[in-house]
Amino acid sequence: MLKVGIADYGMNVWYGGFMDYEKRMEDIKAIGFDGLERLTPIDAADALNKATTLAKLRMDFATVLAPTLELKVQWTAAFGKEYIWTDVTANHAKDSLDLYCRRVNYLTEACKKYGIKAAVHNHLGCIVETQEQLEEFMEKCPEAGLVFDVGHMAVAGGNVREVFDKYYDRIVAIHLKDWVMQDPDQKDWWDRGYFCGLKQGNFPVDNEYVVKKAIENGYDKWIFIEHDTHLREPLEDLAESRKILKEWGV
Repeated sequence: MLKVGIADYGMNVWYGGFMDYEKRMEDIKAIGFDGLERLTPIDAADALNKATTLAKLRMDFATVLAPTLELKVQWTAAFGKEYIWTDVTANHAKDSLDLYCRRVNYLTEACKKYGIKAAVHNHLGCIVETQEQLEEFMEKCPEAGLVFDVGHMAVAGGNVREVFDKYYDRIVAIHLKDWVMQDPDQKDWWDRGYFCGLKQGNFPVDNEYVVKKAIENGYDKWIFIEHDTHLREPLEDLAESRKILKEWGV
């Protein structure tokens, strides 16, 4: 069953931190979201408490961000979830793609023991940023999945439709966002502009195609709104993006 959630660290920036877990979940449920992407516990007891809070609210999560990589694999599997992120590098700016792929292939083998996948999240400024880098990664890591970030791929100059169609069978989750371009000539991507809610940007991001094509294909996993930068109350932004998703059929 397709679920709509939030992958939104921008809320933490706006509020100055994550202070009241249950209140946060109640707020995002009230505007129409089914849950969030990553459970972020500090220990096993906290993981159980957070998962119980979500269950009480009839909400869910997709994966676990645990204190160690091994615990991330084990706790994600223990909660019956499908994937973890391929966080196996110490320096995204300097590590090579070959090194990254070697480590990911070790990780995918570890994940297979637990029946889950390790999935790459394409991201500006990271090892897997461009369409070409993603295609090389997917070839060298055939067991890996993809957390497909539509906004990051578009801003990196990739063909969103082509990537989505080519790797649809390997997508474990979708991240949607738009982009406000301010100065495309800046060296660092975060100085070029910022990510925002759906239809709030000034840069072409093919979110609508991805959503409608996913529905057409019978997609039954998670779609996440990832609104990195808020210029007003985050819940207003997120409610607006949720409304747009409903207009697109979700």
